[in-house]
Amino acid sequence: MDKKSDIGLIGLAVMGENLVLNMESKGFTVSVFNRTTSKVDNLIEGRAKGKNIIGTHSLEEFVNSIEPPRKIFLMVKAGKPVDAVIGQITPLLSKNDILIDGGNTFFKDTERRAKEVEEKGLLYIGTGVSGGEEGALKGPSIMPGGHKKAYDALAPILTKIAAQVQGEPCCDYMGPLGAGHYVKMVHNGIEYAIMQTIVESYDLMKDVLNLSAGEQAGLFSKWNEGLLGSYLIEITGEILAKADEETGKALVDVILDEASQKGTGKWTSQNAMDLGVPISSIDAAVEARFISAYKPERVTVSKKLTGPSLKFDGDKEKFIQTIHDALYASEILAYTQGLSLLTSASKEYGFDLNLAHIAKIWRGGCIIRSKLLGDITKAYEKNRDLPNLLFDDYFGGLLNKMQISLREVVQTANKFGIPFLVTSSSLGYYDSYRKKRLPANLIQGQRDYFGAHTYRRIDREGTFHTEW
Repeated sequence: MDKKSDIGLIGLAVMGENLVLNMESKGFTVSVFNRTTSKVDNLIEGRAKGKNIIGTHSLEEFVNSIEPPRKIFLMVKAGKPVDAVIGQITPLLSKNDILIDGGNTFFKDTERRAKEVEEKGLLYIGTGVSGGEEGALKGPSIMPGGHKKAYDALAPILTKIAAQVQGEPCCDYMGPLGAGHYVKMVHNGIEYAIMQTIVESYDLMKDVLNLSAGEQAGLFSKWNEGLLGSYLIEITGEILAKADEETGKALVDVILDEASQKGTGKWTSQNAMDLGVPISSIDAAVEARFISAYKPERVTVSKKLTGPSLKFDGDKEKFIQTIHDALYASEILAYTQGLSLLTSASKEYGFDLNLAHIAKIWRGGCIIRSKLLGDITKAYEKNRDLPNLLFDDYFGGLLNKMQISLREVVQTANKFGIPFLVTSSSLGYYDSYRKKRLPANLIQGQRDYFGAHTYRRIDREGTFHTEW
C-alpha cells in the first residue's frame, strides 16, 4: 500500500462513520476497520466513494495503512469491547503510537487503560465526543484528556474537525488521566437534568393548560430565539411539531413513555455521592428515567391511586411566561451543579480543569450547547476560582429574580399533581444553598442521641457529646 493515511478509525457504527467523513472533509486521509468487514465495504462503495478513505479488512492491514506515529480512534461500544480491541491491536503498534477512545467510557476505566497502554510505550487519550450523529459529521464538541504529548500530536486534527464558534474550535485539552471522559460524563449528567426539566414544563403545559403538541411547538420555537436558545429547546420544538405518518396525531403523543439511558447520568450521580457534592437536579433526572421504566406498574396503580382534579383558572399567557422563566432558572441550576462537581473533581483527582475553557467548548457541537454558556464562560474567565456559579453577580442576580417564577411553577405542579422531580429539586438546591442555617443541627442531635456520634457547637470550638 503506497499511500498512508493521517489517522485511522475502528468502529463503523453511525457515530464512527460520520466522524470518518468529517475528518476526510477537513483534508485528512482516513483508514477504517470494522470487525464486521461488510460495513467497511458498504462505506467504501457508498458514502466514501471517491473520497480519501482507505478500507481495510484486518487489523494488520489497518495498522500498516497509517503513517507512523499512528493515530487511531476507537469508536466501539464502551466496556469490554474497548478492552478487546486494545488487546488485539497493541501488539501491532510501535512506540509513541496513539490510541484515542472516543466512546462514553467511565473515566476510571480510561485511567486503567492509559496505564496499561503507556507501559507498552504507547500513548492513550480518553476523549469525550458530544453532538450525536449530526455533530460527528459536521463538527462535535471534543473533550480530550490524558497524556499532553499525545494531545499536542492530535490537536491539528481534533481542533479542525470540531465545531467552530466565533472562529474558535470546540475542542481543548481537558487535563491528565481520565479528565476528558470525566468532563464528558458530567456533560451528560447536565444533559439529563436539562432534558427532564424541559419535559416537566411540557407536561405542565399539556395537562394543566391543555396546550396541544402543536401549540407547544410554536412556544418552544419562539423560546429558542431568546434567553432559552439552545439545541435541546430547538429540537423540542421540532419534535412537538412532527406528525405521525400512520395516525396523523402528533408523533410525541404516540411514543411510549419509557426513557432509556446508557449509564453516564448514573455515573455522574454515583461519583458526586463519592465526592460529597450535591447535584440534586441531576440525581432527580436519573431517578425520573428509572421510574419511567416502571410502565406496567404505573398503569396498574393509576387505577387505584388518585390525585387532584382541578381546572386552571388563572391568566394562561402570564403563566406561560412564568414557566419560561422557571425553566431558565432550572437550566442555570443544572449547569451550576455540574460545574460545581467539576470543581470538586478537579481538586480530588488532580485534573486542574479550566471551567472557562470547558464552558467555551460546550458552546457548539454538543447536546447541551446554549446561549447560556457564553455568559458562563465569562463568569469563569472573570474568576477561575469561583466556588459555585451562584457566587457570580450576574447569575446570582438572575436567580434572585427568577426564583419567584420557579416557586410558582413548583407550587402549581404540586397543586395539580404534576410530577416535577427535577424542577422541584432545582428549587430545593437553590433554597438549601442560599440558607445561612439549615436544620442539620437537629440531625446532629439525633445522631448523637442514638449513636454518640458527637456534634460541634456554634459558640465555641471543640467536639461535644450529651447524655440525652
